[in-house]
Amino acid sequence: MRRFPVAKVWIGIDTGGTFTDLVLCEMTSGRYTYHKLPTTTGDPAKAVLDGIAEVIELAELPRESVEFLVLGTTLGTNAVLEGKTARTGMLTTTGFRDVIELARQRRPHYFNLDILKPTPPAARDCRFEVAERIAPDGTEVMPLDEAGVRAAVAKLREKNVEAVAVCLLHSYANPAHERAARDVVKELWPEAYLCTSSDVLPEFREFERFATTTVNASLMPIMDRYLERFERGVADLGIKIAPRVMQSNGGAVTPGAVRRLPVNTFFSGPAGGVVGSVGLGSELGIGNLITFDMGGTSTDVCLIRDGEPAKKDLREMGGFPVRTRTIDVHTIGAGGGSIAWVDAGGLLKVGPQSAGAFPGPAAYGRGGTKPTVTDANVVLGRLNPKSLLGGRMRMHVDRARKVIEDELVPTLKVDLVRAAAGIIEIINVNMMGAVRVISVEQGVDPRDFTLVAFGGAGPLHAADVARNMGIRKVLVPPRPGLLSALGLLHADVRGDFSLTRLLVANATNIKALNDGFAELRERGNTWLTGEAGKNAKAGFVWLMDMRYLGQNYELSLAVKDGKLDPKSLAKLIAEYHKRHHAIYGYDMPGHAVEVVNLRLVVTVERKAPTHEKHKAARTTVADAVIEKRKVWFPETGYVTTPVYDRDKLPVNARIKGPAIVEQMDTTTVVPPRATLRNDKLGYLHMEVEPLHVKGAN
Repeated sequence: MRRFPVAKVWIGIDTGGTFTDLVLCEMTSGRYTYHKLPTTTGDPAKAVLDGIAEVIELAELPRESVEFLVLGTTLGTNAVLEGKTARTGMLTTTGFRDVIELARQRRPHYFNLDILKPTPPAARDCRFEVAERIAPDGTEVMPLDEAGVRAAVAKLREKNVEAVAVCLLHSYANPAHERAARDVVKELWPEAYLCTSSDVLPEFREFERFATTTVNASLMPIMDRYLERFERGVADLGIKIAPRVMQSNGGAVTPGAVRRLPVNTFFSGPAGGVVGSVGLGSELGIGNLITFDMGGTSTDVCLIRDGEPAKKDLREMGGFPVRTRTIDVHTIGAGGGSIAWVDAGGLLKVGPQSAGAFPGPAAYGRGGTKPTVTDANVVLGRLNPKSLLGGRMRMHVDRARKVIEDELVPTLKVDLVRAAAGIIEIINVNMMGAVRVISVEQGVDPRDFTLVAFGGAGPLHAADVARNMGIRKVLVPPRPGLLSALGLLHADVRGDFSLTRLLVANATNIKALNDGFAELRERGNTWLTGEAGKNAKAGFVWLMDMRYLGQNYELSLAVKDGKLDPKSLAKLIAEYHKRHHAIYGYDMPGHAVEVVNLRLVVTVERKAPTHEKHKAARTTVADAVIEKRKVWFPETGYVTTPVYDRDKLPVNARIKGPAIVEQMDTTTVVPPRATLRNDKLGYLHMEVEPLHVKGAN
């Protein structure tokens, strides 16, 4: 084994449903090692641990040199979506047993009565009521019946539940009853997994708070067993440091924090890609980005403005609202494996159903019998008709053609090329819709942003999506398929805290608001000590959710130093009116403004890893041409197109479209009226002419 004088090793691991990706960075030399292996669905930790051992061996470094190891996981997300959570019980206030089932009294689909409502995280026969009542202002109306709690615990044990969620009315205003009930459960049943809504989400809105807490409880046993296996395995490998886990807010925390709040890991994998995009944007001096992560099943998009990704506080998981701070990643069922089909009205549709990895697209030769986006790309010459993954995956053009001819051509009454082109056009429109959701629908002009294309299929479709949206710049990182794992190495340590204070924004309530900020400061400092040590230097960002009195939705504004006085409060109110007008097109200066929630973000920044040193090819652009093949474009039909090997492109190589650039993990399509440049860091910069400009066909 090769030894280095000082080896400081960082490892990022992104484990998904199909593959587990690992990136190792040796900080002292800037040397990177990459590894990819199939995810072991029966034991997700096995692929992670095997991958860690293998990537360290590939790098020829000692295991004790690892000083930072971070994991991005979809385990919690998949468990909820697949209905594989733990059997969960619930203790709640008398009369509120069915809150999580009644929800907002809306059907899942307004016009289809056959669609069933989602199954609650805690089944009805595992939800028990206890006598107690706290008023919205936090005063006690009825004391907690501890005998009733004891009786409910006995019944829950009979139901063989693993986890218990304590969700009492108005506990956000006064958590005393929930804490007392928690103590009783711990006394009688110490081995049970347990959480209270005042610890998980101390905010008003009972349905969202109850739903988030029960989802969190249902994941606690699953995540605890997984993390125990993961931590023990890391230690057994000889790695001395404690690993970290990526949260959906873009920060990495200890496994202990994840055990308490597993809901914070939703979208942790896609969050890694967004954090990685922030890092590359900083490297290149580009602050406004739209991330475009297209894989085999789905596409994830996110808006990054001035180097800061958009955030969201509410996501739907398994049909239930989960309120937790997340990077605002918008996901749709659009990927290379998305299946094309014809609806009852004879219209061509694509997705959200996917052929997955197995059997996969027909072109993969694994038994796929449904036409997919990948099959259409093969037929149109956009994908290598011979092989993918650097020659390791054989392609079957004949099967791709046949499946489209058999399944779509007769029904649509068009030829093979038009059917394949229709698939590409529709999937691109679907993905344009996703980009619109995070940009245009938020009052943001996407034409002011650069589209960052990654994932296995992102660079294949990015130019089409960009030019249809009027976006002129597309950026393809050196290793698009591994950007999420790379992004994990850029994760800071971050915690988000909140509490509800329903108060009119006026001078009379300033003391109560400042008391709330002081409570958040105490919680933040306690968390910081556990996550980063007593003397850790951290940044504190204070926010206040505000709305017009009587409204149901809030806007979040920054509060300097977490302290208010009459002057700063008046300034915030004026800023709220301005923000409301910018977003909704109107404001009401004479209307009272109400404070809803106070928030605190604690961040311990970490040094970013060095960028991988790009090995420039000592060749000419002409030397990088692999072949020329016929590729179909909307403007030209089939046209003979040069295909380039990305690894052989010299620095500042300039290529005019149409062209195809291939590499092991993806293919980049350069359409007509587009140009491509390869910079000294290995990034591909594509200038795309929008279709709507004068002279475009």
